[in-house]
Amino acid sequence: MQKGAAAHRCDANNYSNRKINIPRTSNLSLYSEFCPMYPTTHGKAARKDVEIVLDLLNRAYPVSDALREEFYTHLVSLQLAKGDTLVEEGDRCHYMYFILEGALMGHATHKGKKITTYISVENEFVSSISGLYGLQPTREGIVAIEPTRLVALANEVMLALFEKHFDFNYIFRVFVQKYYQDAQERAHIIRVGNAKERFLYFMQTNPGYIDRLPLENAASLLDIKPHTLAKIRRQHTLSVQKSAGTERLCRQLEKYLRESQAYTEKNISLASLAAALEITTHKLSSLLNSHYQLNFVDFINTYRINHIKEQMVLPENMQSYTIEALAYDAGFSSRSAFYSSFKKLTGKSPVEYAQGFGR
Repeated sequence: MQKGAAAHRCDANNYSNRKINIPRTSNLSLYSEFCPMYPTTHGKAARKDVEIVLDLLNRAYPVSDALREEFYTHLVSLQLAKGDTLVEEGDRCHYMYFILEGALMGHATHKGKKITTYISVENEFVSSISGLYGLQPTREGIVAIEPTRLVALANEVMLALFEKHFDFNYIFRVFVQKYYQDAQERAHIIRVGNAKERFLYFMQTNPGYIDRLPLENAASLLDIKPHTLAKIRRQHTLSVQKSAGTERLCRQLEKYLRESQAYTEKNISLASLAAALEITTHKLSSLLNSHYQLNFVDFINTYRINHIKEQMVLPENMQSYTIEALAYDAGFSSRSAFYSSFKKLTGKSPVEYAQGFGR
């Protein structure tokens, strides 16, 4: 496939001063009436691909049957390999593109330096806003950063559709508004805090996008030096992995205590619980302090108090056992330790708590 906009360039001056009639046929060669360099080698878009576009447009405003037929007739398909140029910076962009699969990157040159301006992925429209309708050179180039499959609508056809279909005018306005909102978002990103904050903000607002950009381009988009971004990404990956490991360990700990009720053992210790979980005492202590924000004693006592509270709800237990007996069975060795822990965790004494059940 030929790279660059030269593969599908036609001069806007050839048609801008005369009325364009949309061909009533699927024969793409008829496009040469107003655009001799039309990319006939790409072929007419498959109906199922056109329906993907129409489904998205229909969410903005109901698409008329007449407009649907225009899209079935005039959309064409093309495919880019990774690294292929769709539009050269300074050239004219004569099509509105829709990404079916893959990803495209916008770039511009400032003081001799190439700057990444955006990334667009599946189910997004792409064209040149600075060179809208191909009437002037675009300030941004567009390149495929992945193998990308597109459908496209020639600008001259699009302009003719504006004259014939109100629904298309309204739909286009909705998507232009979204484009400017996205552009404002991109401008906001590079003004957010420090490098790490910009990275995290972009990750949150555009999940999965940054992993599809080469490092240097992602750094350019976020206005971060490449080596700084590489460091931040490594730290973020380690943090995510650590977080996932922490969640797994928490589930393991809670499952073990729930099933074994080891907290009822009076001689339970940090070392014995760590051994049961097959981890070090340091790792367990760190987990309790950082995740649960409790030391070992308070963590175990929390389980014991919750166990006692469950027993106090049952009338037969309160008729058959004293509160102190329930505390002893839950693992407390002394009345004072039990009362102190209960008050600390619930804000009430055991007696006051029991009175809440009408006893």
